[in-house]
Amino acid sequence: MQLVLLKNKITTLILLFLICFSSVAAQKPKKPTSGELYNKIERLGFLGSVLYVAAHPDDENTRLISYLANEKKAYTTYLSLTRGDGGQNLIGPEISELLGVMRTHELLQARSLDNGHQMFTRANDFGFSKNAEETIKIWDTEKVKADVVWAIRKTRPDVIINRFDHRTSGETHGHHTASAQLSYELFQTGADPNQYKEQLKHLVTWQPQRLFFNTSWWFYGSEDKFKKADKSKLMSMDVGVFYPLLGKSNTEIAAESRSKHKCQGFGSTGTRGMQMEYLELLKGDLPPGKEDIFEGINTSWTRVSGGEKVKPLVDKLISHYDFKNPEKSIPLLLEIHNAIQKTKDPFWKAMKTKEVEDLISECAGLFLEAKTNTHKITPGDSITLDIEIVQRLPFDMSIQSIKGHGLLLDSNFNQNIILNEPIKWSEKIKIPEATAYTAPYWLVNKGTLGLYNVENQEIIGDPETKRSLNVTFELKLKGKTILYNKEVVHKYNSPENGETYRPLEIVPPLSVKVKEPVYIFSSDQANDIKVTVHAWVKNQKGTLSIPLPTGWKSIPDVINFELKQAGESQDFTFSIIPPVKAEEIYISPEITSNGKRYNQSIIDIDYEHIPFQTVLMQSEAKLSKLDVKTLSKRIAYVMGAGDEIPASLNQIGCQVDLIKPDALSSEKLQGYDALVLGVRAYNTEEGLKFKQQIIFDYVKNGGNVVVQYNTANGLVTKELAPYPITLSRSRVTVEDAEMRILAPEHEVMNSPNKLSAVDFDHWVQERGLYFPSEWDKNFTPIFSCNDPGEKPIDGSLLIAPYGEGNFVYTGISFFRQLPAGVSGAYRLFANIISLGKNVRP
Repeated sequence: MQLVLLKNKITTLILLFLICFSSVAAQKPKKPTSGELYNKIERLGFLGSVLYVAAHPDDENTRLISYLANEKKAYTTYLSLTRGDGGQNLIGPEISELLGVMRTHELLQARSLDNGHQMFTRANDFGFSKNAEETIKIWDTEKVKADVVWAIRKTRPDVIINRFDHRTSGETHGHHTASAQLSYELFQTGADPNQYKEQLKHLVTWQPQRLFFNTSWWFYGSEDKFKKADKSKLMSMDVGVFYPLLGKSNTEIAAESRSKHKCQGFGSTGTRGMQMEYLELLKGDLPPGKEDIFEGINTSWTRVSGGEKVKPLVDKLISHYDFKNPEKSIPLLLEIHNAIQKTKDPFWKAMKTKEVEDLISECAGLFLEAKTNTHKITPGDSITLDIEIVQRLPFDMSIQSIKGHGLLLDSNFNQNIILNEPIKWSEKIKIPEATAYTAPYWLVNKGTLGLYNVENQEIIGDPETKRSLNVTFELKLKGKTILYNKEVVHKYNSPENGETYRPLEIVPPLSVKVKEPVYIFSSDQANDIKVTVHAWVKNQKGTLSIPLPTGWKSIPDVINFELKQAGESQDFTFSIIPPVKAEEIYISPEITSNGKRYNQSIIDIDYEHIPFQTVLMQSEAKLSKLDVKTLSKRIAYVMGAGDEIPASLNQIGCQVDLIKPDALSSEKLQGYDALVLGVRAYNTEEGLKFKQQIIFDYVKNGGNVVVQYNTANGLVTKELAPYPITLSRSRVTVEDAEMRILAPEHEVMNSPNKLSAVDFDHWVQERGLYFPSEWDKNFTPIFSCNDPGEKPIDGSLLIAPYGEGNFVYTGISFFRQLPAGVSGAYRLFANIISLGKNVRP
């Protein structure tokens, strides 16, 4: 079939759908049951919207979101102000921006289960904040405010629900309170045409009718206090309803949704029976019955001009639905489709038109797919596009055309679709040279500590980057044309998982990656830096170099390379000589090929619970020339929730062996200078509770044990140390908070590295977290620190001699500092693991 350049523009309706109602990319297509179709049909008759507001992924109340979406049939959106970059990762090494990508898609997976929708602002999760004032100061307040107003105007909520209390600054995470404060402040702003006027090029003003705070006994301190509290301003609802058509309680669905937050360890067990949720009215009128948040709000088709003709058709569709023969609903769905087009409200017209078109496809058992045989492709290259069309329930329809968007494809068919007879067609398609690379749009431009840098108003708030390569199937049913847009995906058969989908990624022809994110130069000697060049198309050649500032030297300056096969990689080594003085720099390797320069790295994130993610970012590494010595060379390391400290210790000349808790024994630990337990090891490694005596004996016989932070909740044993110690939630979030030295003469401050106040300059994100609040007199506290306006905390680093060795407990965030190349943190950690290695008096 002849290929021609697509000239027709996508219809306004499809554009509006892509902007407002896009779904999770590259997922195995949903195949709803007849019961699920009936639930969708019921949703056609409800025109109400809710915006649920909180700060982070995993803050949302999935019970309430699922209830509103599935029981009330409301268009329910969760607005997470951040993407959770500042959190921790319990299942892998990704932190910062990469963790934000993971948590974004965990949220999208959660919404795919509870039938909610997802939005974000540009606010960046910069780490724990103790009050809303600090949070708002670090966020670019006006831009974040604009984003909240944009979300209100875009989702047009009748009701806004805050997860947190706007009146509690300083009592909880500052991001939490700030999210509620912004929602409270901006409740009426979306209706003001003089506020954020630039948004009105795309949307109209909107005023919600009610604002609630989703309270619970937790906010009152205890269940007993909540029972005694005045509830005259509260409304309540039982969200523990059972859905016979789904075979699940709402709370079971909510638990499945909640359990998608795997990297934060939020697996949840479903419950059954009554589950009350409480809402405190903050603005607007309290529903008289105090049970239905939409009471008194018109949520039927009569709320829109022309909708009075749609309502009886939807009522008839619901009452006449045939569970065994859903295709019998299609004629009435076509009537409803026609009636919706005559309504005057663009918001509800677009949303309900999309819902009807999806129902028509699903009631016909229609399967439409555009897949390719590759996962990554470069602009100008070609792919084999495989088209499949199958209709599995009887209804007369035909395929008129298949057109590409971002693809050179425009094919006419005018062919009837025969029941259960697949139409399959393959075509080799060239990707236009001007096709943009795919990447998380919020990471394309460098942002600030508190804000992502996104200027395109139309994509602000979108959960993910819209794919530029799509195929539109033009179908005709009873003389009516309906367009179905499908993203081009990569699909293959996995031996373990069977049918597997991945997004189709547009990547540069060459990518480059530095093997390690940080290189430590502890002397004047050269350090080898390995750089990998990867070709995504065949016959690539060019030069590779590492631009360096004055004082640093690279041998060689330039390396020539040639890669003949697509998918081929080659490693190259540069010997970098540091300057004499201590200095920290960032490098970005650079490829020159065919007159173009490339300096981007391609990072894959592969977990079974989220779609395969490919992140395109500038390849960067930190080089740190520092004066650091260590007297401990062999280190045994037990991983906990996951961190990069073992690789960091290798950088300063240590040999680090990863040991599973089950393998710990007195014989195994012989010959090791220190045993280090990774972050939250006593929260995540059940086997450690059986190994404590072995660990204590190792210390007693002259070993060093370093236990990094754990949370008090979920400890596998209460005997963390050979002496009593009590953990708390205390933390110091200001990364440049003063570190007052309580024991200046202690060995850890003097050997093998002489430490001073300058070693605590240029730390990142925080000083530490979950410091002990009480400890045995055998422990010596080394530092005292605190956030502004708070009492001193002395438990960040505790050291106790035990027998011939030393036991160390620390909440200092070495897991953030060492991978970031913070020189003072390296020197302090080297001293910790070297305790007792000096010749004693």
